[in-house]
Amino acid sequence: MIHSAVVPVAGYGTRLLPATKSQPKEMLPVARKPVVQYVVEELVSNGVEQILFITGRSKTSIENHFDDDPELFRTLTETDKQDLLKELDFEALKANFFYTRQRQQKGLGDAILCAENFAGEKPFVVALGDSIIGLNARSRSLSRMAEVFEDRRASCVIAVEEVPPGETSHYGIVQPADGGDGVFRVINLVEKPSPKEAPSNLAIAGRYVFSPVIFDMIRRVKPDHRGEIQLTNAIQFLCEEGRRVVAVKLPRDEKRYDIGNFPSYFESFVEFALADPVYGPEFRRVLERLLGRAAATS
Repeated sequence: MIHSAVVPVAGYGTRLLPATKSQPKEMLPVARKPVVQYVVEELVSNGVEQILFITGRSKTSIENHFDDDPELFRTLTETDKQDLLKELDFEALKANFFYTRQRQQKGLGDAILCAENFAGEKPFVVALGDSIIGLNARSRSLSRMAEVFEDRRASCVIAVEEVPPGETSHYGIVQPADGGDGVFRVINLVEKPSPKEAPSNLAIAGRYVFSPVIFDMIRRVKPDHRGEIQLTNAIQFLCEEGRRVVAVKLPRDEKRYDIGNFPSYFESFVEFALADPVYGPEFRRVLERLLGRAAATS
């Protein structure tokens, strides 16, 4: 079991402007919870006990969200709003939260490098703060990845998912050593290749398990044309050195919800809202009525 996780949340979220001008994209609601709360609940359910957020400017609302709020608790208690108190159960999550800043926006690799002292000499999880795995974050993939990491004596384990071949240019794509099944060795990674150049249609899905050796690899990466240090390049160095880089394919019932652009965000919100046990049925009726009205006027 791996007990430490790093959650990078320092990005600007420019593809979600203007919604992200004054709030982090990780705090956008998906149904009744902000994105980052789903991420934390997934981590805790998979045995993570300490979480380091790599933050940036204008990200203090993430820290506030996971802090205890005695005044709010007292107000809800005094007004006997027990139903709302239950919505704050996440405050009792058995995890310790830590925060550090990425002082300059220099890419995901640089953000992970900020966690070196936190990770120490032990393996750790990286969970992107804008990606939810599984409907309502019901996912055991991280536990499976940790088992693969130990059993294969890997330096890195990556979660991957199938994407349409025509969409490979939006993702980091892995090159499998062989056909494999749900678990296979990776011999190369390509950042956002065109469909013709993509070695597969298996995209990195926002979850990793790393050995501390990754920090040495990141320090070797040269900034790209935008001045960013790409984590993908650091993992490529692992492959080139012959270290074990292994991919674990997400099962079909643990879809990745990428809250990085409006189409994906809208789709995720609707799917989660429809699955809500309290409000879902009524929302479905409203949605069907709106769609019927739109069809009648088209």
